[in-house]
Amino acid sequence: MAAATIVHDTSEAVELCAPCGLYLKPITKMTISVALPQLKQPGKSISNWEVMERLKGMVQTHQFSTLRISKSTMDFIRFEGEVENKSLVKSFLACLDGKTIKLSGFSDILKVRAAEYKIDFPTRHDWDSFFRDAKDMNETLPGERPDTIHLEGLPCKWFAAKDSGSEKPSEEVLIKVFKNFGEIRNVDIPMLDPYREEMTGRNFHTFSFGGHLNFEAYVQYREYAGFIKAMNALRGMKLMYKGEDGKAVACNIKVSFDSTKHLSDASIKKRQLERQKLQELEKQREEQKRKEKEAEEKQKEEERKQRELEEYERERKREEKLRKREQKQKDREVRRNKKQLEKLQAEEQKKLQEKIKLEERKLLLAQRNLQSIRLIAELLSRAKVTSIFISEANEKRSRTKPFTDLRGSGERCSLTNRFNTSPDLVCYSRHIKEPQRPSFGFAL
Repeated sequence: MAAATIVHDTSEAVELCAPCGLYLKPITKMTISVALPQLKQPGKSISNWEVMERLKGMVQTHQFSTLRISKSTMDFIRFEGEVENKSLVKSFLACLDGKTIKLSGFSDILKVRAAEYKIDFPTRHDWDSFFRDAKDMNETLPGERPDTIHLEGLPCKWFAAKDSGSEKPSEEVLIKVFKNFGEIRNVDIPMLDPYREEMTGRNFHTFSFGGHLNFEAYVQYREYAGFIKAMNALRGMKLMYKGEDGKAVACNIKVSFDSTKHLSDASIKKRQLERQKLQELEKQREEQKRKEKEAEEKQKEEERKQRELEEYERERKREEKLRKREQKQKDREVRRNKKQLEKLQAEEQKKLQEKIKLEERKLLLAQRNLQSIRLIAELLSRAKVTSIFISEANEKRSRTKPFTDLRGSGERCSLTNRFNTSPDLVCYSRHIKEPQRPSFGFAL
């Protein structure tokens, strides 16, 4: 489906469901074909953009709502143009159909053909003949007769429940919009069924060129009249949404009758059975996933415990190694301290011995000094005694009478002079023992 386009003129809009802001607007499309000349000069080409601008210039009083290239070949370029109102289509066709375009750089003229867009929409003859000729259809059963409309390209946001905070379409809103044509027996939005894609292998989440999410839906009427009324109302129309701000946008939707028994009782029952099977399968898968997850978590827990055990063992070994290293370091420190202590003790002992020796030496020197002092004192004492004896002897001699005999006197004088001592002193000295020489090997 084409992207939604802004609608400036809503005068031709027909109400579909005013509370939901939905309207039907006539499709105002035209097909424009431009015949291209034979290119004689190699390397030369015709610009599609230039052709499009020339077409826009041919309708000066009005302008296209949209103009796009639908097909481009070497012989022609086909455009699809859309205008605001149905009444403008004829005037546009009058300005374009049968006219010519002259492009710069080309001598040939380009012929333009324009016609109203042929809408691909089923007619009553189409569904009547289909259900009449289909051998596997029973027109007495719902879903196997012309009562279901198949809609494609519906914008999700337009059919979402208000104040729901979600852009998913709602079956209640869909019923509210299409119940104006008749009583609705059943509706189905495949994209709301989480198991539908797996059941059918189709992707029901489709995007338009504008990037908005679209959906498809099935609307089944209880009476044939409701189906006819809805098909007639939707023929040649596109869906328009008018917001609360008054701005309107429109998009093309594809409408057809259901030829697949989508909402027949048998199809609904079949989908329910398939859904139940898928739900059971999903439960089994979830159970399997749960078991796998538990097994994985258990394995992870065991691996975690194993890692913790290995980490603990590594930490224990590391701590043991560190403890041994610290113990060795402590032992080395103790040995080092012991050696240092022994060394200090040896040094202290050596210093003490040296001090003792020094003190002994000092004591010995003091003893020797004392012995010397005592010896000197003894010698001085003895010298004094000797001096006293000599003095006494001299005094005694001076008191004795002189010698009578000269010879004898001369001999004594001679003897006295020889020894420089008096006879009494000599005699006295003989009786005095020579003082013993002090020995320094013992204490006085």
